[in-house]
Amino acid sequence: MRTVTVDGVEIGRGSRVVLRPRRGGDIMDVVLNGKVGVVDRVEEDFEGHTHLAVVIEDDPGRDLGEARLPGHRFFFLPEDVEPMAGPALPRTRALVAGIGNVFLADDGFGVEVANLLAREELPAGVEVRDFGIRGLALAYELQEGWDAVVLVDAAPRGGAPGDLYVIEPEVQDGELAMDAHGMDPVKVLGLARSLGSLPPRILVVGCEPEVRMMGIPGEEEDIVMELSAPVRAATTEAVGLVRCVLDDLLSQDREESRS
Repeated sequence: MRTVTVDGVEIGRGSRVVLRPRRGGDIMDVVLNGKVGVVDRVEEDFEGHTHLAVVIEDDPGRDLGEARLPGHRFFFLPEDVEPMAGPALPRTRALVAGIGNVFLADDGFGVEVANLLAREELPAGVEVRDFGIRGLALAYELQEGWDAVVLVDAAPRGGAPGDLYVIEPEVQDGELAMDAHGMDPVKVLGLARSLGSLPPRILVVGCEPEVRMMGIPGEEEDIVMELSAPVRAATTEAVGLVRCVLDDLLSQDREESRS
């Protein structure tokens, strides 16, 4: 579930609301009454009841709530909130996921590009996250109703170091075991499909690595926390390429909505 209507207003991820917990709640309801919150998720429980996962706007640990850690993320029924005026919810939600291991040289390409993109102003509905090697977290995140996902990763394809590619991955069924020391996008997508569904549009922005470290982090000779020169130079171009990919995805959605 992506949105819910409250007092005639459609609210969803990113909507600002005033918290008005019902009488008879616990002490946290008293503390949070009147606070401004930002909806992080619209969720449905096993009994079909809708709940809003909310983070408090002025919480210094708001990012912890967005990471779904307890104590900074609160659940309310739709009738417990008052919608606030704001821009219309975006028609398309797109996730840019930086993946890779920053301890294994050029494998950290996707993480670096995600960090660069996070500093930029992006279109409404676009979120950038660094997943690192957390394949399970990404697989579960892909169940959250995204319309499009752009994975950013090192991608050895035989080109010159620093070459960039836009790849439409093939999702394969079969072995779903996750590597504890890395993230294989194909396995992540296969696991995500086995969990329920995949976003309708998935693309990979990849970079040809110069240095590939295949060892296990923890062994000193295998830890290289720097990108090679050609791959680091490619990160700036990759930011522009991801933006172009997003523009294409969002423009396709606008054209489909008009047809």
